[in-house]
Formats: sequence, C-alpha cells, structure tokens
Amino acid sequence: MSKNETEVAIVGGGAAGIAAGRRLREAGIDCLVIEARPRLGGRAFTVVDASGFALDLGCGWLHSADRNPWSKVAEAQGRSIDKTPPPWTRPALPVGFSPADQRAFHDALERFFADVEAIAAGEPDRAAAAALTPGGRWNAMINGVGTYISGAELDRVSARDFVNYDDDGVNWRVRDGYGAMIAAAGADLPLALDCPVQRIDHSGRRLRIETAKGVVAAERAIVTLPSTVLAENERLFAPALPEKTQAARDLPLGLADKLFLSLEGAEEFEADTRLFGATDRTAMASYHLRPFGRPQIEVYFGGRFAAELEARGEAAFTDFAASDLSNLLGSAFARRIKPICMHRWAADPFARGSYSYAVPGKADCRATLAAPLEGRLFFAGEACSHGYFSTAHGAWFTGVAAAEQAIEAQQRQRTA
Repeated sequence: MSKNETEVAIVGGGAAGIAAGRRLREAGIDCLVIEARPRLGGRAFTVVDASGFALDLGCGWLHSADRNPWSKVAEAQGRSIDKTPPPWTRPALPVGFSPADQRAFHDALERFFADVEAIAAGEPDRAAAAALTPGGRWNAMINGVGTYISGAELDRVSARDFVNYDDDGVNWRVRDGYGAMIAAAGADLPLALDCPVQRIDHSGRRLRIETAKGVVAAERAIVTLPSTVLAENERLFAPALPEKTQAARDLPLGLADKLFLSLEGAEEFEADTRLFGATDRTAMASYHLRPFGRPQIEVYFGGRFAAELEARGEAAFTDFAASDLSNLLGSAFARRIKPICMHRWAADPFARGSYSYAVPGKADCRATLAAPLEGRLFFAGEACSHGYFSTAHGAWFTGVAAAEQAIEAQQRQRTA
C-alpha cells in the first residue's frame, strides 16, 4: 500500500478510474487509485504476442473516434492511430454469404434498427427482440450481431437502452494497443495495485476503504467497479446500498470474447476482411482476417454462445474456430491456424463480463447507478453512461463527471 490516507479514493483502475484520477490531479486533489489487478486498464487489456504485435483482448476500437477523448490521449502519447474503415463497413467475403444475400441482410438489419427506434419510443419499454420481423429470414443472424453490439441476445436487452447508444460511425484503432494506451495514461497516478477492495465503510465521519493490503481513510470515494461486480457483492458497502445493488443487477455485463489466431499464407486474403461463420443461427463466430494487415485472424464470440464456450475452457474456442473455418475454406485450412491468446471475461473475477446492457424496463437504471450519495460516494464506469455505455470513452466521461462532483464537494468542505 503506497499510502493509507487520501482525500479521494478511486476504487478501480480501469478507464473511468484513470480519467477520474487525471482530473483530480489537475485540480490539486490528493487521490489514490486502488486496483484489484496487478495492472491498470480493467476491461481494456493489451498483450504483446511472440511476434511483437499488440493484441487488444478487451476494448479495441476508438468508437466515435473524432469526439472520443482517448483519441487525444493516444496522440499525446505519440501512438500510431489506424484510421482504416472497420471491416463491418464493407462487404464480407462471399463464402456461404453471397453478395445478394449480404444486401438482403443489410436491408433487414436497417429495418430492425428503424423498428427498434419506434418500439423504444412507446410504452412500456420492451425487449429489443420485439423489433424483429416475425418469421424473418435474417432474425437469427441479426440476433447474433446483437450479441456483438450488446454482449447479449436481443430478448435480454432493453429496446430503449439499445437506441440510447450514441455513435457517429467514426471508428479507429490504436496500432500498439488501446489497452496499453489507457494503462499508460494512469501510470503516473498514485496507485495501489494488486489490492482488491473488500469493503467501503461509510458509517463514520471519514470513509474506511478496507482492502487486502490494509485500510485507506478517505474523505470521499469514486467507485468505478463493473456493474456485475457491484451486483454480486451486497456487502461491499457498509451500511449496505440496496438501491445501487439493484441498479447494478439491472445493468448486467454482456459477454464478448475475442480469440487471436496466427494464419499461414495470410496474403491470400485482403487486409481487414470480414467473414461470417454462419448466417442462419445466433450462435456464430465472425472472423476479422488480417487486422492491421497482420498474418492473424481476430475471432469474435458473443452472448450465450460465448458463455457456453467459456464453460468448456479456452480450447473450446480454438476447436470451434478451426472446425468453422475448415467448413468454410476447406479441410486443410485448420492446419494454417494456431491459437495465440484470448481472455475469458466472464471468468475474470474482477470483471465478470465485457460491457453492460440494461434489461427490458430498466434503461433508467444507468442514472440510478451514477447518482452520488451523501456528497461522499460517487460512481463512474461505462454502465453509468446514458449514451456511451459499453465503451472506454463512456467510462472516461463518467469518470471525469464523478471527479468534478468530488472536487466540488471538497471545495465546499474547504470553504465551510
């Protein structure tokens, strides 16, 4: 433990906690970022493979990049930003998915987006699945794409929350890692790493942040833990905060896992090409061939399907991808790929999932989770964002907002 007393304790060293710490430092407020992992970044996580390539196992895209504050951080760090249009903006490989079928699917997806907007405007709030065309040919695939968007199937997702998401369609990538860039942004903050917070006692005049390495006394705390972690730990706060716990339960983390494979003979494919494993089922994988032009495949799995594979272990992801790609590209293709790495986010005890969605009827819970308490407890993280949830920039904006609230409270106290 670097210190046992601070003005503002920041619980969680992900994107929100780092953004909060940077803002507090600018304001001259003493703070301490307390992170359970031995690293910063949270669900932003970059690893470097044996070939020296940076691989983002968590968030990987600068969504709404032209207004995303992390874009400026990346530029300030001198990082290389790749502005190649993402593969989902271009036609996929026509393997089992003809150009005509791709156009038909695109039209059906656009109709779904329009219909879910209409449903969201009505009362009561319903599941986004209500916007699917009854008996529609492309319903299963639209649902599968929904698991990449929300981390969950459309029957589990609030239509109102689904349409609240705000994105301008500009998507860039950090060549040497989004997660690495976010972690570097907090490296010079006061830190306590590998230090899980066990309890936040707010019964006394000062907060007692009880951790695995001792107690930190603080005037205030900014809590940036994932919603699922808050939901699973009713005893985190003393006295308990049942309204916060319930809001977190209504904002579970969906699941989106990525597997990286090496690819021999990669030059056969155009860089940044997309391939769908299936078009007639929701439990499918999608393949990003040669990301950044590298000899690799980035494989995406989402929702219940990802959870089922997680339960069987990492090898299940590779086995599925090898079988899927062999069916699509020939039986010899499996010999051209080898697993590099992945991260099972549902099995991660400090995440328990990938990013949040609101269950039907609970879109307003984001505001409930974000609301400050007692002028001493403040909340941040992507799940607290009304329109930028599921993103690192949503985490940034809520982290800065919580820091501003804490700064105002500190200033009031100093002048009282």
